[in-house]
Amino acid sequence: MRYARALGAAAVGATALVAAIAAPASADNDRPSARCDLVDADIATSATVHADLEADFADYGDSGVGWTGGDSTYSIPLADGRTVWVFSDTFLGPVHEGGTRPLETPFLNNSFVVSDGGSLTTVTGGTDENPASLIEPPEDGGWYWVGDGLQADDGTIQLTALQFWYGGGGAFDFGWESNHLARFDPDTFELLDLTDLPSESGVQWASWIEPAGRYTYIYGVEDLGAEKYLHVARVRGADLTQPWRFWAGNRWSWDESRTTRLMDGVANEFSVAALADGYLLLTQDTHEIFSRNIVGYVGCSPTGPFEPIGTVYEMPEVGAGGSYGNPNIFAYNAHEHPELRTADDDSFTTVLTYNVNSFDSSELYEDVTIYRPRFVELSLDLE
Repeated sequence: MRYARALGAAAVGATALVAAIAAPASADNDRPSARCDLVDADIATSATVHADLEADFADYGDSGVGWTGGDSTYSIPLADGRTVWVFSDTFLGPVHEGGTRPLETPFLNNSFVVSDGGSLTTVTGGTDENPASLIEPPEDGGWYWVGDGLQADDGTIQLTALQFWYGGGGAFDFGWESNHLARFDPDTFELLDLTDLPSESGVQWASWIEPAGRYTYIYGVEDLGAEKYLHVARVRGADLTQPWRFWAGNRWSWDESRTTRLMDGVANEFSVAALADGYLLLTQDTHEIFSRNIVGYVGCSPTGPFEPIGTVYEMPEVGAGGSYGNPNIFAYNAHEHPELRTADDDSFTTVLTYNVNSFDSSELYEDVTIYRPRFVELSLDLE
């Protein structure tokens, strides 16, 4: 296990105040006919860059002591107040003056950055001399990208992981193969085991994990390329090793093959989190290829239906007309961090993140700022 030394990040500690968010009244009601005030409300949204969090991760990355960039950007709050920021593909240091990376910089498929008392620390596998992914690649090739997770009832960190194959024909010659569950020790971050998750339906069960009432809901994406569909499963309690049941349109089924599409237009990563007496879904809009739009939906049940509330943020970096002025730049993986949400009556402020990348991988070495998460402060007023 490798730990890069911590760098102070006071704003992370100050910002990561967990708001007491009660589970909505509908948490155990999965019937789509259930009605709630949220879907009838007029919802006004506004959003701006979360300058403090963005600066914290930029300063930490520029220091070159560990993580210098990555994607996915899930967050798992731990019972002791720490937050585990979960990244898939990850660059480590160093960073040169002028904001470039050496071509030989370590590149991993998954890592953690742990926020603890205002400091950030990188956690990887391997050693200081030879860092490795926390979940090392399969022996027959490919890699594991990580999804959302939670701290389970037994205290362990449970993290969904997607196994991908690589065909060797270029940057985009890869595909999803199967779903897995990685369990980590919350003190040492040692990988305890890696076990299989349901995979027969072709759904990638890693998009979002939402504890609600007596259950934990697991959201996945059926990725058909140009079309992507949302699916949901659930387990009792906060333990993804428990038996899974799958939403079959009007009831829960033990049979994964009966899982039903809830809606289209979601990305591979999105969020569905309790809000007021319902649920807020945030995702990049995939009705349009490489869209710059993050859109919202609301529903009364973890299974929807979800009604659109419109675009909540436009990612400014995208395309030739974006902030980089570069047609190679695209953005993806938008989702919420509800543990950072605060509330004042019917007004809510939350944090969402998304990732930025380039179709030309050489640009990620020429400019370290590209391949880093963006943090957005989103306000919602319910009327």
